[in-house]
Amino acid sequence: MIIGVGEYTPNYAVPPGWILEERLELREWSQAEFARRCGRSAKLISEIIAGKAPIEPDTALEFEKVLDLDANVWLNLEANYQLQLAREREREKLQKAREWYRKFAIPDLVKAGLFEPPTDEIDGTKKLLRFFGVGSLKGWEEKIGAHVALARHTPVFKSSKEAVSVWLRLGEKEATLQECQTYNEGRFKDALSEIRLLTRSQPSDFHPRMTYLCNNAGVAYAPIPPLPGNRLSGAAWWLNRRTPVIQLTLRGKSNDIFWFTFFHEAAHILLHSKKDTFIDEDKRDGTACEAEADAWARDFLIPPQDWGDFIARGIFTKTEICNFAFEQGIAPAIVLGRLQFEKRVRWNSPLNTTIKQSYEIV
Repeated sequence: MIIGVGEYTPNYAVPPGWILEERLELREWSQAEFARRCGRSAKLISEIIAGKAPIEPDTALEFEKVLDLDANVWLNLEANYQLQLAREREREKLQKAREWYRKFAIPDLVKAGLFEPPTDEIDGTKKLLRFFGVGSLKGWEEKIGAHVALARHTPVFKSSKEAVSVWLRLGEKEATLQECQTYNEGRFKDALSEIRLLTRSQPSDFHPRMTYLCNNAGVAYAPIPPLPGNRLSGAAWWLNRRTPVIQLTLRGKSNDIFWFTFFHEAAHILLHSKKDTFIDEDKRDGTACEAEADAWARDFLIPPQDWGDFIARGIFTKTEICNFAFEQGIAPAIVLGRLQFEKRVRWNSPLNTTIKQSYEIV
């Protein structure tokens, strides 16, 4: 039975020449006869029927006149055939990319709702590439893998490249959704001064305001929960030439660590190159850029002279810590965290339970 052209939906590559051959058989025409009617060579018609030569637009117009079948039909048949061939070539490439796919914690990504459960590794590889917004493994290596590999981070880096790449991609997606002004350093510094005063607030109150202040200054603010294999605290990078991004993890982070990390990443935006990506884990070991960002965040949160006067008094009770924090307009946990970092108060001090709190994504 002749297959109707409108019903032709194979899941494998069938050259449109097969349909042409059926049409010629119906008319009892030889390929040579058809070629003469089209004004084409018999060799070309033979190659089209064998799937070795494509049906070009000019050829489709000639077929339309000779066979009384619209040129669009022939071109659609050719396009579908070429697409199916491309899918088969893609499947071969996806087969080769399965080793890359296996490096990712796919069940965790599915559980996080990042994509639907894959039917097999080929399907999963395709979905993972789509998640990253790249068309091939080569695209991932050039756009994502290289981005992570060239990022500035501490020499002893414990997070896996795959987990970091997923987390950064989530930050990219979040940043892209935000309506940011063009970055302005002056407005960003003003925003940071106001955000510093928000450290005494609860996440439900400060998150919307932080996002607004950052966006108005041209900065995307992306709080993204960590995934398994990710020990990150934050990152600073540029989405494009006009939009820097501050990306943080929150879950399980005490408020002193959260705020110090935020201002540390802000320092990277203010002090360091747009071309660099800074990826920070909870424990940093003091590369030059990291040390500089630490110092800026430390002194921005608590001016050196005020800190010196407070330390000189040498009384680090809850009352003294809270009073000093109130004078500074910052959260008491920031003061306690710095005292602990400088080993003036034990890390396991009872003050932790009364001053610090853990933040969650809200």
